Amino acid sequence: MRKFILLIAMLIAVGIVLVACGEKGNDSVEIRLPASMFEGQDIDEVIAGAKETGVNEVIKNEDGSFTYKMSKATHNEVMKETETEILKFIEDTKNGEDYTSIKDITHNKSFSEFTLVVDQGAYENSLDGFAVFGFGILGMYYQLFDGATPDDLEVTIFIEDVDSGDVFGTVIYPDDIDK
Repeated sequence: MRKFILLIAMLIAVGIVLVACGEKGNDSVEIRLPASMFEGQDIDEVIAGAKETGVNEVIKNEDGSFTYKMSKATHNEVMKETETEILKFIEDTKNGEDYTSIKDITHNKSFSEFTLVVDQGAYENSLDGFAVFGFGILGMYYQLFDGATPDDLEVTIFIEDVDSGDVFGTVIYPDDIDK
């Protein structure tokens, strides 16, 4: 769980938490971030941090949201770094000591689907289900930053038994976040 929290902090640092409206211009990408992303944060620090990651311009909108403008090259770099961090989280989850029932994890290119192959008995008698939350959040962040609107987000996590190959659980984010 500590690794997951550390990963989220790193992703925030590289800008993964940007909720994108995905408006892409000729030489730049504009990302609109809702005001809720900045609750309780020092706005000057947020702006300075964004500029450190390569954001060219930060505009505070009347509704409290922010628009970040960056070059396509910077956006591509952030997307690559984000993908690398998600893949690292996958490897750490499969091979680490925190989620011992999880034997394998597959995903699609857009990180909108993950399959966790688990020892069903061990999985159901552990807290390894917390990993599902991590994959849901990471998949949604990736999609948002890649241009999806909040209404279009959907990450499906299938839980499959390693022995039988049967899918015994499915979680869909964001629909299942409140459940």
